[in-house]
Amino acid sequence: MSQRSEPLPRIRVRPLTRANLSIQLTLLGLTLLTLYSFTTFDTRGIGLVEALQDMLNNFRLLLLEPRLRSVSFADLLEALFVTVGLGLLTTVFGAIIAFFLALFAAQNLAPIWLNNLIKGGTAFIRAVPTVLWVLFFAVAAGMGSVAAVIGMTFHSAGYLIKAYAESFEEIDAGVLEALRASGASWWQTVFQAVVPTSASALLSWTFVRFEINFSTAIAMGATAGAGGIGFDMFMASAFYLDLRELGAFTYAILVFAMALEWFATHMKARLGKSRE
Repeated sequence: MSQRSEPLPRIRVRPLTRANLSIQLTLLGLTLLTLYSFTTFDTRGIGLVEALQDMLNNFRLLLLEPRLRSVSFADLLEALFVTVGLGLLTTVFGAIIAFFLALFAAQNLAPIWLNNLIKGGTAFIRAVPTVLWVLFFAVAAGMGSVAAVIGMTFHSAGYLIKAYAESFEEIDAGVLEALRASGASWWQTVFQAVVPTSASALLSWTFVRFEINFSTAIAMGATAGAGGIGFDMFMASAFYLDLRELGAFTYAILVFAMALEWFATHMKARLGKSRE
């Protein structure tokens, strides 16, 4: 017997609407503009092959021949610890401020008008880049580590308030209602249900912010005069152009970032085992 073949699925063709036509024309225009820019770009007599060779040679010096010349290994460690301390200090200050404000920004713990007030303020803080906050406080405190700490703490608190509040809002509403029905106060509810349940998430968000603050502290060392390894990298790259020394700084940062990731994973695993 001949089996009846199933009909092939129909291919849906998206109709050409005004919105789709506008998107296609925009993409086409950007493509043509990009091609025109590449064809008319002023290379100032620099050949493409020579430029690629110089770039590969710079990467070779940076990554394959790291070497310290103007600073010693002890100076490298000291500069790295200054940057780590700057990132850690701003993370701790921001986490402490964010924890208490996030309790009032969570919808299941505070009135809605207070939630909206705090979330609106933190949204404005997050919308402004960290470097602008640092430069803003530098007007009052002067360029240096003080302005960097205040500006980075300001932005860290705004970031962590949102992260912590969302972690608090994911707690089972039944647990909170049971504690309130048993006569527990607001602070007892926080420290007996909210904090233990969301401890792992809080730790994860804090380590993520520390990684961000560490990388930001490197940039602030050069732009805001906060010192640390960022200032040494700026001097090695822009002042006396020593790519080998810049490579040594880069590997020091890479080693610390890997160690930080291992430590964060280890701490989360230990926290998970302690809760079982």
